[in-house]
This record gives sequence, C-alpha cells and structure tokens, in this order.
Amino acid sequence: MLRNRGIAFKLILFFTLSSGLILLLIFGFNYRFSRLLFEKKMADDAENLVHAKVNRIESSLLAVQKVPDTLASLLENSPYRKEELLPLLRALVNNNPDIYGAAIAFEPSGVDGKSPPFAPYFFKQQGELKYADLGKASYRYDHWDWYQLPKEINHSAWSEPYYDDGGGNILMATYSVPFYRMSGSNRQFAGIVTADINLDWLQEVVSSIKVLETGYGFLISKNGTFLTHPLRELIMNETLFGIAEARNDARLREIGRKMIRGESGFVPFRSIVSQEPCWMYYMPVPANGWTLAVLFPQNEFTADIARLSRMIIILGIAGLLLLSIAVAFIARSITNPLAAMAQASKAIATGNLDVELPACASNDEVGKLAEAFRYMKESLKEYITQLTETTASKERIESELKIAHDIQVSILPKIFPPFPDRPEFDIYAVIEPAREVGGDFYDFFFIDDKNFCFVIGDVSGKGVPAALFMAVTKTLIKATAQRGIDPGEILTNVNRELSQGNDSCMFATIFCGMLNTETGALSFANGGHNSPLIVRRDKEPEFLAGTGGLVVGAMEDAAYATQTVPLEPDESLFLYTDGVTEAMDARGEFYSDERLNQQVAQHRGNPIRQIIEGIMENIASFSRGALQSDDITIMMIQFKKNEERTASGITDVRA
Repeated sequence: MLRNRGIAFKLILFFTLSSGLILLLIFGFNYRFSRLLFEKKMADDAENLVHAKVNRIESSLLAVQKVPDTLASLLENSPYRKEELLPLLRALVNNNPDIYGAAIAFEPSGVDGKSPPFAPYFFKQQGELKYADLGKASYRYDHWDWYQLPKEINHSAWSEPYYDDGGGNILMATYSVPFYRMSGSNRQFAGIVTADINLDWLQEVVSSIKVLETGYGFLISKNGTFLTHPLRELIMNETLFGIAEARNDARLREIGRKMIRGESGFVPFRSIVSQEPCWMYYMPVPANGWTLAVLFPQNEFTADIARLSRMIIILGIAGLLLLSIAVAFIARSITNPLAAMAQASKAIATGNLDVELPACASNDEVGKLAEAFRYMKESLKEYITQLTETTASKERIESELKIAHDIQVSILPKIFPPFPDRPEFDIYAVIEPAREVGGDFYDFFFIDDKNFCFVIGDVSGKGVPAALFMAVTKTLIKATAQRGIDPGEILTNVNRELSQGNDSCMFATIFCGMLNTETGALSFANGGHNSPLIVRRDKEPEFLAGTGGLVVGAMEDAAYATQTVPLEPDESLFLYTDGVTEAMDARGEFYSDERLNQQVAQHRGNPIRQIIEGIMENIASFSRGALQSDDITIMMIQFKKNEERTASGITDVRA
C-alpha cells in the first residue's frame, strides 16, 4: 500500500502525478482553444468559399434569366412575325455560352383561338447549334412543367431539373417567362419564353470545388434532389431526405429542411461518399432557391492540430521524466539521513540511549532534526531517571490507596441479607465510588431488639480527605446512636463533634432513620441530604416531604428535628446520594429527580435488591460515554411485618 512506501517514492509519485495533471490541463486547454480558433477560421473560410461559388452560379443564372426576360418584353411590346423570331432566337442562344437552349412556346390555340402549336427551339449539341419545333404532336410542350407553372402563377419561374426527352435530350433546368398580348382591352396569355441550362455545366462548376484531398461540394434543388454530386448515381435519382431516411438520421433530415427553406449554416456532417466526419457549410442560390453545400473533411483539417498535440505530449513526457529524476535526487538527499535516524530511533526505543546518531553537516531542516534527536536522547536519559523515581513513588501511593479502598469498603456492611433471622424487614445497599476512595457511606444496626437504625451520607470533597472525614462521621454516628436517642439528637450531637476543630471546613449531608420493626413507625432526621422516596403499595412513589435541614459539620450550634412517618407492610423507603440524580450523559444532561422517580415506579413490586440493581443499570446506560464525576450510593429498606401498629406517639407526615 502507498502508506507503507518511503518518502522518496511518495515525493516522486506526488510531483510526477501533479505535474502530469497540470500538463494535462494545459494540453487540454491548448487543444480546445486551438481547435475552437481553427473551427472559427475554417467556418469563415468555408463561408467565403461557398459564397464565392454561389455568386458564380448566381451571376450565370442571372445572365441566363435576362435573355427570356428581355425577349418576353419584346414580344409583348413590339409587333412581330414568327419568321422574324427565328434569327433573333438563334442569335441569343449562340451568343450566350451559359445558355444551352432557348424556345418561344406560343399558346397552342393562339390569341385568336385558331393558331396551331408553334414552339421554335434552338439548342447546342456537340458544339453545333440545332433547331427543333417543339410544337409537334409527340412533344406536347403545353403539358410540361416549364410551360404550365409560369402560366398558372403569371410570373417567371425556374423549373425543377428534368430530362428533356424529345427536346434537348439532356438533364437540364429551364427558366420560363410568360408573355401576353392585348386583345381589345383584355390582356391575354400568349406563350412562354424559355432559357435552358445544362446540368453538366453545373456539375463542372461545383466539381471544381476542391477541399484538401476528400472535400467536395454538391448542389440540391428546392425539394432536396441532388443536382450535382461526386457520386453520379445520386444525381436526379436521390434526395437528401432519402439519404436521411436510409441512415435513420433525424439531424440530417432537419438540416435538409433548413436547406430547402433557404437558410445558411455551418454544421457537423458525415460524408455521403466516405462516411467520414466533416463540417458542412451550405448556402442558398437566391436566383432559383437551390442550395450549394461544401464539405470540409474533419480529419484532414485537424491533422496539424493532432501533430502539434503529439509533439506536446512527447515533450511533456520527456519533461516529466527529467522532473522525476531531479525529484528522486533531491528526495534521496533528504531521506538517506532520515533513514539513518530512523534506525537510530529503533535502537533508542529498545533502551539503547548510547547509540551514535548520523552526522549531518547541513543546517537545513534535516540537520535541525538530527540536532533535535541528540537533544531528545539526552533528555530521555534524564527523564527515565526521573520517571523511575516517580514511578516508584506512584506505586507506593497507589498501593496505599488500594489499602485505603479496602479499609473503606470493609467498614461498610456488605453482606445481604444482613439479618436473615429478622423477617419483619429487608434492607439492601450498594456503593460505587468515583475514585479509589470516596466520601459516600451508609450503615445500619440495631439499637435494641425492635429499633433498627440506618444512615446514608455524602461527605464534601473527593479522595483521601473525604474518606477520612467519612470514617470519622460514620464512627461518631454509630457511637452516638447506641445511647438510644432519636435521629434528630443523633445528628445534633454528631454535628457538634464534627464542627469543633474543623479547620478544613468539611461537612457531610446525612439522612438518619430509625425503624420500629414491630409497628413500622419510621422516625428520621435529615442533615441537608437528598429527600428519600417513599414507596407505598397503593400510590406512586413520592419524595418524603418535610425533609431538609443544614448540612452536618458546618455550624456547631445547629439542631436537627425528628419526624415520624408510618410504613405499612411491603412499603419501602428508597435512599440515595446526589451522585444518582446528578449523573450526567455525554451531552451534559442530569439523570434528575424526575427520571429517578419514574424508574422506581417502573420497578415497584420487585424485591428491593432487583429494584436497586435495575436502577444502577439504568444509570450506567444513561451515563454511557461520560465519566463518573461523583460517588453513587443507594440504600432501600422495606417493612414486612403484617401486624397492627400501635398508634401512640406517632405523627403521620405522609407526603
């Protein structure tokens, strides 16, 4: 994989690839820009070429059109005899090289409705001038398009190309001009004057267009019929639309529509002759609506660009090779000292701090790195010496903390059930310190045969000081409670003892309770601790009302009151420290009193051990991803004896 390769390899690869990419971008931009400029120039040259050829054809057609236009005007405005027209018609054909033939085709019935068909026609054939009368019965000139079309539309028109069988006997196109005579006050159609052009002449004009080796031009009529083309079998036999249909080429069909609409354009095209890609410029001939198109072979025109591109690629590859060699030389000069230092580092990692580092005379980054390695080696020697001493000291501290943890755990009751021979109540507790030692504690013991004392507390601070303060507090509570006094007096006496000489200003929150195992009467006093939850059989769990008070150990003269609440059989008291409700999740949200109340209600009815274990699991799930910031302690006591309680001296303070 690439990450396992050396710096020299990566440098060579990076510079070669990046330089190649830059070169490729430059080449691509140059090629595209050159091609666009070339295509624009080619389009301009194509337009000029086609425009010149169209003007050539247009000028010839206009010259042809003048002959019948002039003759028709003469016939309308001057009296004539048919015999006089023949020399005139002959001279017009003979003196106009672009005209193949010309005719005056009189209306067969004549102006008077009695004249026979008469259509004198002079045409050129094999270098000689020939004459024919198209009025013969076998020709019926009045049925031909060149006669009917101008007669119907009342103005001159070019015919579509056709083969004049019986007349000129060649492929031709005819320009026809109608002329009229006055009959009284009416202007009546008298006949058609025509001038023919030979399509072979058009073929010569268009075939003279040469574009490089394979470029050519072709001419189509107003309906798309090929009038000229290098493939002579297409002439008068195929249309541009037929080619599009055979190729199933919708784009060629659209180009054909634009051509017969008289539009101009420069478009991509595929040669009908070679099937090679080309550009085509097309332009209409204004005189008759035909369209001239010239093809420019793409491959031939772009050959110079391709040669230039190949040369640029070869030069670029050569440059990349030279760059790679230069980068390899530079990279080796950098990586060789680094490799030597890497070997020395391995020796240092095994503990050999006396290994010799490679000499580096330069003052560049590699030289500075070598100097840093020397400084690191000396610093490591000093650091290892200090670390050895620190580690020994830390191990002693950890050992002492482990002993302190074991001592702290040993002074807390941890065997459950603690009194298996006393079925009238059940108790269970659990503690989870945030550090090796903590400030949370709990305890329980019998004062006499029927009065059971229990206590839960939380000392301010963390670590060893809190653990010592906790041990003192727990010892004082147990010693004071043995006098047989009520919970309020217990906390009052303990507070006085803790406050005296408390230079560290430490304190504790303590809840002290006493359960009468015969009656279920529960007396308690609260020294600033969290309010416990009382779990009734017929109600939702509620926080014990009326609790509170000042923290223990803060003020020497503080006094604490005792309150009493009755417990029915199977009713419980749920006690906890603030590490439960203030446990946080990864987002910094507290576990909260509301969530604790909901969890106790959800587990109500289960044995108290299952309730505590379920809540501990829920706290762990809630706090997943966050560090435990405080000790967590939970204790739960349940009254079980089903006897009628004595009501004397009991004050009901149910929440």
